[in-house]
Order: sequence, then C-alpha cells, then structure tokens
Amino acid sequence: MTTASNPGRLYGVGVGPGDPELLTVKAQRVLLAAPVIWVPQAGISAESYAYSIVKNIIDESRQEVVRAKFPTNDEEAAGEVWRNAARDLAAHLEAGKDVAFITEGDPMLYSTFAYVLETIQEEYPHLPVEVVPGVSSVMAAAASAAAPLVHHGQRLAILPAVYGIDDLREAIALYDTIVLMKVNRTLLDALANLERLGLAGRTIYVRRATTERERVVRNIQELSAEDLDYFSLLIIRR
Repeated sequence: MTTASNPGRLYGVGVGPGDPELLTVKAQRVLLAAPVIWVPQAGISAESYAYSIVKNIIDESRQEVVRAKFPTNDEEAAGEVWRNAARDLAAHLEAGKDVAFITEGDPMLYSTFAYVLETIQEEYPHLPVEVVPGVSSVMAAAASAAAPLVHHGQRLAILPAVYGIDDLREAIALYDTIVLMKVNRTLLDALANLERLGLAGRTIYVRRATTERERVVRNIQELSAEDLDYFSLLIIRR
C-alpha cells in the first residue's frame, strides 16, 4: 500500500476498440488492482463507452469509480476542465492511491487522456505516470475488413475528420492510405466526390469494429446519414 510520501501512480489504460477480449493482459492487471478508476465521458453523453468495455471486471464495492465529464467542442472551456481534472487526479495520487484512467482504443491516439497527461506532466512532474497501450480502432477496423493498411515503403495518414473535398484531395495526393476517424455528415457529403477522385471501390467504411454492432461497408454509395456513428472510420486506398 502506498502512502502520502510515496504517491500513487497514474495509469493511462487503453481498453481497446470494443471487444473485451482485446483488452491486454497488462491492462486487465492494472484495472483489477487500481483502487481508483477514472472514467472520462463526453459532456453530452450519459454513459462512457470505455467503461462499458471493462465494467465486468471492475468491482465498484471496493474500487472508487470517478466519472468525469469533458467538453467536446468548447476549446477555451476545455483547458480549464483539463486543469481541474489534473488537480483532482493529483489529489488521489498524492494521497497514495493508484489511478487507472481508461480510454477506448489507445491512450496516445486521439485520446482524452493525452490532454490530462500533458497537464499532469507540466503541473505535477513529481507524480509517476505509466501508459498501458491498447488496440486502436484503426488496427481493429483494418482487421475486421481484412484490409492491410500499407505495404513496404507506403505512407499512411490518420486524420480525425475531413472538412471538405479539398482536404480529402490533398491527403490522397500525399499518402497511399488515409484513415478518416469519427466519420461525420460533412464527410458523407464529401464521399459523393469519391468517384470523381478515382476512389470508387477503394474505400471501406467500418462502424464499431469488433462489437456486436460492427458493420463493414465496401460500397460507400450505400451509406446514408443513419449509418454514421461516432465510433466509425473510413479506410481509403489510393
């Protein structure tokens, strides 16, 4: 048991894309042992997707589960939220408690944990931090689609979204494979131009890879707005 003179360790734990069986052995060990589980939630969400993946191995009778709301659009407000979260995390750590901060996918790829990590490193550099990698949705989607992302010497770009056809055209010109994460309505509009860009038949849409709601669509023209999901991505091969 740690003490105040021996602070707890902050673990950034990637819990994978959705299938609990893809949780790593190390992630499971950390989650079973940590007295505090930190659960980030989008400000507009009633539940945490990351927690739904691991809830069956968390014992809330002996582990404290902290559910923290984070903004998704207000950049100015977000900075204050990260600082407050870091302060609250530091209080647990300085009391000698290990904290497991869970995040879907991998903690180092478009993750809420990355923002908190930067604040902890800047304002509480004496507190120990360890990152536990997870299976990213990018790799899970490629596996579900049986679609290799790149071969030797090829270039891969991973983008959070595309905001118009010009952005998509530029990415296609520079990279052999583009993975667009968090497919949105704007992207759906841009997809109408895929045929003009010479990419018809070279694009794969994957929704909620590895879960019961997984869907792999190889004919993008069949997609509608109802098919879009925050936990989805698009693989485009040049």
